[in-house]
Amino acid sequence: MKLIMKTIFIMYNVKYGRSSFSRAHLCSNIAALLPKKTKFGPLSDQDRIFTNLYGRHEWRLKGALKRGDWYKTKEIILKGSDWIINEVKISGLRGRGGAGFPTGMKWSFMNKPSDGRPKYLVVNADEGEPGTCKDREIMRHDPHKLIEGCLVAGRAMGARAAYIYIRGEFYNESSNLQVAINEAYKSQLIGKNACGSGYDFDVFVMRGAGAYICGEETALIESLEGKQGKPRLKPPFPADIGVFGCPTTVSNVETVAVAPEICRRGGAWFAGFGRERNSGTKLFNISGHVNTPCTVEEEMSIPLRELIERHAGGVRGGWDNLLGVIPGGSSTPIIPRHVCDDVLMDFDDLVRAETALGTAAVIVMDKSTDVIRAIARLVEFYKHESCGQCTPCREGVDWMDNMMWRFVRGEAAVSEIDMIWELSKQIEGHTICALGDGAAWPVQGLIRHFRQVMESRIAQYNKKNPPREPEIEMI
Repeated sequence: MKLIMKTIFIMYNVKYGRSSFSRAHLCSNIAALLPKKTKFGPLSDQDRIFTNLYGRHEWRLKGALKRGDWYKTKEIILKGSDWIINEVKISGLRGRGGAGFPTGMKWSFMNKPSDGRPKYLVVNADEGEPGTCKDREIMRHDPHKLIEGCLVAGRAMGARAAYIYIRGEFYNESSNLQVAINEAYKSQLIGKNACGSGYDFDVFVMRGAGAYICGEETALIESLEGKQGKPRLKPPFPADIGVFGCPTTVSNVETVAVAPEICRRGGAWFAGFGRERNSGTKLFNISGHVNTPCTVEEEMSIPLRELIERHAGGVRGGWDNLLGVIPGGSSTPIIPRHVCDDVLMDFDDLVRAETALGTAAVIVMDKSTDVIRAIARLVEFYKHESCGQCTPCREGVDWMDNMMWRFVRGEAAVSEIDMIWELSKQIEGHTICALGDGAAWPVQGLIRHFRQVMESRIAQYNKKNPPREPEIEMI
């Protein structure tokens, strides 16, 4: 009863101007009064945002309208940028591309006094992280969610156009996306006077050439402008000087696609899922040694073990056969089974476990895995995809690659384990973009949790190939 009275008191004061609380403050104050959730997941069907994730229904405009897309979009646009950004801030949405930066804050950086330059939204659909395949499902089966999201996000930041930069290998996805854009133009949902709101907004699809480095926002902008896909030094940040020298915000496909539903249902609804600072629903990819690999939408903060057992049919051979999990795409450090038992799938709990949520691409490895070889293969990928601009990345990742394949064979000294750890630390944080970090973290996770496996491999090799005594020539 006290809780109800306190809530009514706050709302009364806000309504009649007796408090300085904004709506965002009101929601946060009410949330603070409510008992904290301790159970997360499973997500009920009525709370799912991506209702055609598996392609079981029509992906074109007719099917999208039946599923509730483009509903009340005009009303959302007419409410203006401040209202949209405020709802996104209330929702607690954090970037779904890996970095986890607060989306409402990022979009608000664009709302500065105009200096005459047009503003642009760039959607990062260059999904090149090994193990990650969530954005392509949106573009293939629910493209209108992304297009509507572009319009809402573009209105939030006053952009005149959106450029969707899509990975070159995604042929079917880019084809479906272009068909959906053509339908939206034909129905006057985008373009001049979008949705009859008086707001003009264009959407363009730009196909990349399949370079992983173009997933970094400034390298993506360079590629979009027709240059080599190499990251820029920051500052200036894209919000000041982005594509074509104009203010630009680069956002992930999933981040943009959930914006209309947040505005329709309210930021407080979205914030009701997951733990504080880790709110909302999330697309998870589960691959590797599981019985039914899948992409699924679930509540943030769901326990990793429940996610795997409920949606992926459990680990091949049972949970006791689990060796380790890479929880957020190939660039996040591996965690062993004892950590997987109770870790939550959100930004903060995975950081506590010395890894990261990243793109939420869960790669499961059972005990049949040669974990040293698996990490060596990832390092080889990062060596191949380095743009070569930064010396620590260009040279350091090449050295790590050479060393890792010697660890695979056992042709190394135990002292070299500390040496490659130090090498990874010299790469991490010393490059223009985060590719160097992404190459260093898998190696660090391997040493942190599987050092004994590396030492055992070296011992086995030395046992089979004992060092030969140097021959002394007789004079």
